Amino acid sequence: MTTWVLLRGLMRESRHWGAFPHQLQKLAGDADIVCIDFPGNGALYEQSSLATIPEMAEYCRQQLLAKAYSPPYHVMAISLGAMVAVAWAERHPSDLNAMVLINTSLAPHNPFYQRLRPQNYPRLLRTLTFGNTHHREALVFQLTSQMHDPASTRAIVDEWIHYARECPIKRRNILRQLRAASQFQAPEQTPNTAILLLASRLDQLVDVHCSQTLAEKWRADIKIHEHAGHDLPLDDGAWVIKAIQEWRRDVLL
Repeated sequence: MTTWVLLRGLMRESRHWGAFPHQLQKLAGDADIVCIDFPGNGALYEQSSLATIPEMAEYCRQQLLAKAYSPPYHVMAISLGAMVAVAWAERHPSDLNAMVLINTSLAPHNPFYQRLRPQNYPRLLRTLTFGNTHHREALVFQLTSQMHDPASTRAIVDEWIHYARECPIKRRNILRQLRAASQFQAPEQTPNTAILLLASRLDQLVDVHCSQTLAEKWRADIKIHEHAGHDLPLDDGAWVIKAIQEWRRDVLL
């Protein structure tokens, strides 16, 4: 039986997928869907975040094996989680049958100013260093979503604040994750697995050119959403499902 593994990004946990795993389940049928939190995030907030992206990849692998989920897996990952997926594919190529990578960026393929848009540096550093939970989650939403409905925005931010207060991520773990992401270098060799890149034209964190560069270098399929933000499954989960469905029909079946 196929297992879909879902990996989130910096400072995020499994609950930040929202309703998306249920949407994916309708497509995946009887397949298992497993959301993994990295140490330092979610229910593991009291643990220290791992120091490198490859260590995070090994952690995911060991968690799945310990729970008797056998490879090969389909991995869907966003941002930092996509880096983990790439490291996993490099170290254990037979583990992964397919990767869906959302709004990621990998050194050395793109310059730093595309991998994290410079206009966000001051606000991010100020809020992560001195801001309270409300300010941090409101800023994360502002930078990762293109959703404009006030009621929906307020409800989501309030939910994220609840998560953050229930499982408060430590500042030192945020810095460890940032450092791990900044130091990760993508392998020269193209991952030996089917790859779908999904990117958002209006991503305020990561330039869409990062995904386009990877698609060209890896000769991978890419689909670009014209109006969504960095958190593409949040802004338009139905579009993500449709993109996977079309790709799976062409590539995986």
